[in-house]
Amino acid sequence: MGFVTTVYALLFYVAILIFLVGLGHKIFQYWNTPAPLKVPTTPAPLTTGGAAIRVLREVVLFESLFRSNKWIWLFGWMFHMALWLVLFRHLRYFIDPNFIAPLWALIAIAQPFGKYAALAMLLGLTGLLARRIFVERIRYISNPSDYLMLVLLLVIGGSGAMMTFVTHTDIVQLKAFLMGLRYFSWQPLPTDFWLIIHLTAVILLMIVFPFSKLLHAPGIFFSPSRNQVDNPREQRHLAPWAAELETNS
Repeated sequence: MGFVTTVYALLFYVAILIFLVGLGHKIFQYWNTPAPLKVPTTPAPLTTGGAAIRVLREVVLFESLFRSNKWIWLFGWMFHMALWLVLFRHLRYFIDPNFIAPLWALIAIAQPFGKYAALAMLLGLTGLLARRIFVERIRYISNPSDYLMLVLLLVIGGSGAMMTFVTHTDIVQLKAFLMGLRYFSWQPLPTDFWLIIHLTAVILLMIVFPFSKLLHAPGIFFSPSRNQVDNPREQRHLAPWAAELETNS
């Protein structure tokens, strides 16, 4: 077993552990953070089902961003939707084609679309990066970490596109390596330049994800301004800690 294979296998285990534990901890914090006030952004749904649909529209369509700024919405929505398609395409490296046949059929259909979705992903990221650089009010509130996340995602997308359209890697051996990680049976990792760049950036992203602004991905589901029902007159709203104080008083 080569040195590179050992190093990257260990790095993947560490990155996965940090990602899962860190993300799980943040979701636990979000879940247990009380919402002491009714603060839904109006006009808001009057039922729980309506609030759920509103969150779904926000996640899938970026509804509030569309109303706020069409150009930012275009680049942001393009990047996120392309990213989901690219990730779905990558499932072929982690599952056995005989394990879930219907899912594998969908993954096979997604392959050609996922290839070109990488280009849409890069275009969306470039637009978002240009916005942070050239729009003065956005540049003023941007931190180095904001640029780091965009550059890291651009490196991931760019190196992936290079392997897809320019210099191909041994994807059969790559799948053997990734499947071997699942079963703790390490297989040799191809050492192509763009593949090493791609995997290094992915590992870094997994490590920093639980500590970055990328937590807006799970955080949107816990946003009181989106997930609350607009019924302050019909039903009194009490946070759990406030209800407990009222009961004991």
